Amino acid sequence: MWLLLSVCVFCLLGCSEGQDRATLWRGNDHSGRCQYTFTVPSPSETSCSPTVSGGPEMEGLKARLSLLEVLVARLTGGEIGGPGAGSQSQAGLQEALTQAMGERILLQGEKERLERDVEGLQRRMEEMRRETERLQSRPCYPQPPLLPPSIPLQDSGLRPAGDPAWQYGGNPVLQELKAEVTEIPAPSPEGPEDSTGCGELISIGEPVSHRKADSIAGKYGVWMQDPEAVAPYGGKMVWRIDTVGSEVRQLFGYEDMDQLSKGFPSKVLLLPEPVESTGATLYRGSLYYQRRRSRTLLRYDLVSESIAARRDLPHAGFHGQFPYSWGGYTDVDLGVDEQGLWAVYSTNKAKGAIVVSQLDPHSLAVKRSWETSIRKTSVANAFVICGRLYTVASYTAPNTTINFMFDTATGQGKEVALPFRNKYRYNSMVDYNHAQRKLFAWDNFHIVSYDVRLGRQ
Repeated sequence: MWLLLSVCVFCLLGCSEGQDRATLWRGNDHSGRCQYTFTVPSPSETSCSPTVSGGPEMEGLKARLSLLEVLVARLTGGEIGGPGAGSQSQAGLQEALTQAMGERILLQGEKERLERDVEGLQRRMEEMRRETERLQSRPCYPQPPLLPPSIPLQDSGLRPAGDPAWQYGGNPVLQELKAEVTEIPAPSPEGPEDSTGCGELISIGEPVSHRKADSIAGKYGVWMQDPEAVAPYGGKMVWRIDTVGSEVRQLFGYEDMDQLSKGFPSKVLLLPEPVESTGATLYRGSLYYQRRRSRTLLRYDLVSESIAARRDLPHAGFHGQFPYSWGGYTDVDLGVDEQGLWAVYSTNKAKGAIVVSQLDPHSLAVKRSWETSIRKTSVANAFVICGRLYTVASYTAPNTTINFMFDTATGQGKEVALPFRNKYRYNSMVDYNHAQRKLFAWDNFHIVSYDVRLGRQ
């Protein structure tokens, strides 16, 4: 852009002493160029003489004009430099931006590589930990004492005299001593379990990770093994549902835990109606789940791959009315224990308190219900063991507790404080599997399990 400076010096008549401020106008001339016009009053003259050629007044005016030119250069921000300077600056900025983007891509690749290395190390550490536990659990057999070669076995008392089984060409050799080991379980401080294997929950082990979900759809989910499986699927079959999305209908099946950890499903079923949240469960060859945006319960038969039963859960809140504290439309939570099929939910009549009902596994009819004293939105999750309802205090705290227990046999509840770990700090599903004697959980993309210990009934 061309800049035309036209400085018109008007020696204004009637200017008072001390009025030496300059006035600036900016506008386009008749050819469209930017034109700045200044008016600078004289500090001493009241009128302009015919010839102004020198003197101290002229020198002062020149100095003032120089200052004004510097001011104009700053205001225009480099326009005086012409179009060439602007294009050079733009090219420099583009080059810097390209370099920064390249460095960002390199750093992102390095970050992903480090994350893969960390995951590999974690898997290796977990394998080493399991191997250590396996080795520690092996029984130690007593070893015979080593005898000097000069002492014959017969004389030492380790070899029966005249026993032909110990004669090998007359050369005495040491034989392995074998002993039968009978394991006697240590008595529980809370008393022994009853004949059904039931008892009150005493402790929960550390979480064991089995697999991490592949995509954002697996941030929340539910995974299951049928505790009373029927043909053609056995008890080792693992089922999984990723529950992030508006139309959750895929059920993935894996032959065993090893195939789950590798991510190789052997069966993928498309459910006829969408799933609501993480409250599904498996029992005797059927998948039980809540239909999306409704209080309707469905029983999906895995063999016929069709809906075998449906029924509304009476007065149950749904789609965000009475969820767990983490949300996720977890209004209805289904589970299985030694006594059968259960539903954990709330109603308007209960004013948000947890209601636990035992269901008929064939027709889904409510057999009996209990209303507890703990609000459903105040706990992170719940599960049933041996007819007792247990609640989890937090879904994000790494070290939280099982904070409440309600016994359906007595109709009484009480506060408890059993340590529980959220290893990945966003636990969206906790269910009990009585065949495995474990808790199954889905913690922030991770499929995990916990060993449990039960006391006396």
